[in-house]
Amino acid sequence: MIKKREITSSHIIQAAYELFAECGIEKTSLGMISKRVGITKSSIYYHFSTKEELIARTFDYIFRDHYFAVYFDTESVTEDNYVETLIRGGLKMLPSDDKEHRSTLRVLSEFTMLAERDEQFRAPLLKVQQDFTNGFFDLLSKGAEWGLVGPEKIEVSSKILALLIDNLSRCKMMKMDLDYQIIWEETVNRIITRERT
Repeated sequence: MIKKREITSSHIIQAAYELFAECGIEKTSLGMISKRVGITKSSIYYHFSTKEELIARTFDYIFRDHYFAVYFDTESVTEDNYVETLIRGGLKMLPSDDKEHRSTLRVLSEFTMLAERDEQFRAPLLKVQQDFTNGFFDLLSKGAEWGLVGPEKIEVSSKILALLIDNLSRCKMMKMDLDYQIIWEETVNRIITRERT
């Protein structure tokens, strides 16, 4: 148990995240979170005005390092390593089988259900999705400059890649028996217009 004077917002967010992964967002009460942290329920309100604010901050915590540039090295991409950069970045996005990744995906699924009903939670999810769509658009635009991607394919292909990697991640979380690497590589290769040597 953490001493009361040492409690920070981060401790509460971490406890909320763990409980959201274990019990689900709606079934997790502020009382459960306060008990996990070792503080009174009213002490949570010193850090967060509502449970909704705590949920939103937990979302920010989960996605603090989940944006396009973390996975795709757009600064070092060249014509020669372009296809490899696209393939490697996508594969890096796929969840591993470790407990932390499974917990994150479980909480993400909870956020997705909330987002269906509440704009407050829909907006941050859409922002993450848009970051990936924009990132793919920019990366495919570079490929078009090198003649690797047809300019007419950029907009729709960027959306296809963003949606595919999201769905592959969900399928992997559900332990579907798919050859994720082949699916991703085949999709990338279909977008490339010039034969590689």
